[in-house]
Amino acid sequence: METAIDSENKEANGISLSEKKVTVVFVLGGPGSGKGTQCANIVQHFGYTHLSAGDLLRAEIKSGSENGTMIQNMIKDGKIVPSEVTVKLLQRAMQDSSNDKFLIDGFPRNEENRAAFESVTGIEPEFVLFFECPEEEMERRLLSRNQGREDDNIDTVQKRFKVYMESSLPVIEYYIAKGKVRKIEAAKPVKEVLEAVKTIFTPLKEK
Repeated sequence: METAIDSENKEANGISLSEKKVTVVFVLGGPGSGKGTQCANIVQHFGYTHLSAGDLLRAEIKSGSENGTMIQNMIKDGKIVPSEVTVKLLQRAMQDSSNDKFLIDGFPRNEENRAAFESVTGIEPEFVLFFECPEEEMERRLLSRNQGREDDNIDTVQKRFKVYMESSLPVIEYYIAKGKVRKIEAAKPVKEVLEAVKTIFTPLKEK
């Protein structure tokens, strides 16, 4: 069954992602691991386009499209948005971009996401940038952040962390087995983390 997004994709560009030869880096790390800050640095220093699955879903809902309404209703009913829906939004964003290098942030969140991404787009990530950070440090950061986020209290933080670990670890292990994980010790000061990130991305830039 072809959805509206599928036919839109075909008409919009006439060129598939596989023809476009894109470089994709998945960025994973628990809540408070500082990956958002470093994504901004990678965009600035290495010219990647930063895509966040969550932002794309929110933008789609805001657009008021048929697809956006469907997503909104699913979230309202407490249902999980199907992996394919999220993957197609990522795919469309990559096709619509003039860039060919993408950081996909906070995705794949679980094994199902990962499998859907590879089967729908036909793309394997260049590597996975994994911000490894001890739970105590993430807790400390989230609780001191105090940006008025209601979800930043100790119970919720611990729950978010547990959900993240249970769903994301299999994805990280899958890519470790393929030799595609680049670990960053995210508990270090921001400048040191940036240096570690630069060490990973500089050889790619020179390719």
